[in-house]
Amino acid sequence: MRVAIVGATGAVGHELMKVLEHSRLNFDELLLYASPRSAGKTLKFRGQDLTVQVTPEGPIDADVVLASAGGSVSQALAHRWAEGGAVVIDNSSAFRYDPQVPLVVPEVNGEAALSHRGIIANPNCTTAIAVVAVAPIHRKYGVRRMIVSTYQATSGAGQKGMDELLTETHKVLHGQPAGHSEFAHPIPFNVIPHIDAFQDNGYTKEEMKVAWETRKILGDDSLKISCTAVRIPTLRTHSEAITLELEKPATPDEIRELLAHSPGVEVRDNVGEKLYPMPLTASGKFDVEVGRIRESLVFDGGIDLFVAGDQLLKGAALNAVQIAEYLQEKGALKVKQRA
Repeated sequence: MRVAIVGATGAVGHELMKVLEHSRLNFDELLLYASPRSAGKTLKFRGQDLTVQVTPEGPIDADVVLASAGGSVSQALAHRWAEGGAVVIDNSSAFRYDPQVPLVVPEVNGEAALSHRGIIANPNCTTAIAVVAVAPIHRKYGVRRMIVSTYQATSGAGQKGMDELLTETHKVLHGQPAGHSEFAHPIPFNVIPHIDAFQDNGYTKEEMKVAWETRKILGDDSLKISCTAVRIPTLRTHSEAITLELEKPATPDEIRELLAHSPGVEVRDNVGEKLYPMPLTASGKFDVEVGRIRESLVFDGGIDLFVAGDQLLKGAALNAVQIAEYLQEKGALKVKQRA
């Protein structure tokens, strides 16, 4: 079996390679693709040097294509890759809202991947991190309303975002004014309540993605969701404060017990020992940290919690690989016959 990564030299592409190094996915060959400016570079994988090729405009001779080259590339080429026989697991926003394309977080709705027509969408990183924690609560107690405030790392804007944080912070620390190009304002020692374009309703597209995608993944169009998305000056891992109004009341202890036995979740919740989710501890982890679990002071029987998840992993690369693993485990990955 062959696996291909499109966008191999980007931040998510590098994480895809790291995840695949130790993945349960059984495959024989890895192909790497990127833009012409990256062609010819070599990247190490399992002790071998692999050469990056230019992303083809036609079919890719692979059984699984992990695409992370941006929405415009996926929009133009993903159907061609799928028509060539590959299952395309796309990390961009190109197909998330297409009713014919499943939007999948394996711990939550893995079975949806089995109904794919060649393309499976990976959710927005903020959504993926949230639903891992919210889905078990929704299944057992029902969620009526969900209020989310996010604290999103600069890696959400890719490698250029992380580079800008480091470069501009260095300037400030040496007495120079900080500039900006990837973000709407300078990011060092600042928080910016503006991610993606503002919509007619006053929310940003990033904020609306959380609402749209959470409903699709949970299969509940009645769920009311409000989100405020904020960029903060950290390198990686998104954090989120989440308030839930529940249909059936639940105590904090009941939520802790439920989440302690939920896949993809690490309960980190002991305020006496100053134990709670943070980017510092969640970075590099496959699981999403959940803590600060407490009774809501706004909704009777509601719950407040705080989550932190590595958006380059569960929010992107890890989730994509887990989708491929799920398909293989269910016998739903067909390997092409090759000469």
